[in-house]
Amino acid sequence: MKTNRIGRTAVEVTDISFGCAGLGNLFRKVDDETAQAILARAWERGIRYFDTAPHYGRGLSEQRLGRFLKTRERADYVLSTKVGRLLSPGPALDEADGFVEPLPNAVRYDYSGEGIEAAFEQSCERLGTARIDIVYVHDIGAYTHGDDNDRHMADLMGSGIDRLQTLKAAGRIGAFGLGVNENRVCLDIMAETEVDVILLAGRLTLLDRSAEAELVPLCREKQVSLVLGGIFNSGILATGPVPGAHYDYGPAPDDILARVETLQDRAEAAGVSLAEAALRFAVTHPQAASVLIGTAKLSSLDRNLDAVEAHWPKSADAVLR
Repeated sequence: MKTNRIGRTAVEVTDISFGCAGLGNLFRKVDDETAQAILARAWERGIRYFDTAPHYGRGLSEQRLGRFLKTRERADYVLSTKVGRLLSPGPALDEADGFVEPLPNAVRYDYSGEGIEAAFEQSCERLGTARIDIVYVHDIGAYTHGDDNDRHMADLMGSGIDRLQTLKAAGRIGAFGLGVNENRVCLDIMAETEVDVILLAGRLTLLDRSAEAELVPLCREKQVSLVLGGIFNSGILATGPVPGAHYDYGPAPDDILARVETLQDRAEAAGVSLAEAALRFAVTHPQAASVLIGTAKLSSLDRNLDAVEAHWPKSADAVLR
């Protein structure tokens, strides 16, 4: 599998990566055996970059990924996780934030230097490693925090970024950046400080190209890599405009359904599926260092990887424009 360099750093990632949110029991429970089998299949098919976060099952995804990677040589894979949420022992829950039967941990947001380092150390323990190749500041921005974001931004810019730079200088992390669902906060932070990479979910897709207006040119100028997540926009680019289709973590509104129907008609007229077109858009984008494929089903993983590897007819290029 092809590899790409992250920003100006020495970190190199496979152009297809595995997102481990589903292994934290996102929307449905996955047993440990299935989780390990999915990770093994991703490895078998050449993926060497794995992304997780404390948020995913309140530590469950990190724990499961750490168990799998324990059987691999540390130099053979690239690992990313996220900071901004700090876990502590809490009550057992049936569900939290969309994750079924998460680990019994409470969570609070903390983007300060102390909070970031504490979250980083917790993640290292769950993942069974002393260093993490890429650390993303998770869900900073008004999209998640609304009016409370100013406080979190003050913590991040006051001491959080400095602590990430210190960890990077010490060799504990290889690169750092943002893991977010919005463009605006990326532009705001890049105006104040340097980052290596942005994991951008849902804003550079076949359906939503809003990042192309300002963020993509700025990343190109500053040599900041993009890792693309949410390339199916919460599912609608995989399922098509079916009843109950999801967009942006909720039911798709009528205008989105109509736009996706048009995209699907164009794709099928060109001899490809809508999902294949969505994948192709992401993996061929010149600013994308890696494209995250996240699933808790072996069949979905194989189907998506098969689609990436399948012949793409030149006549279908117009669908991507």
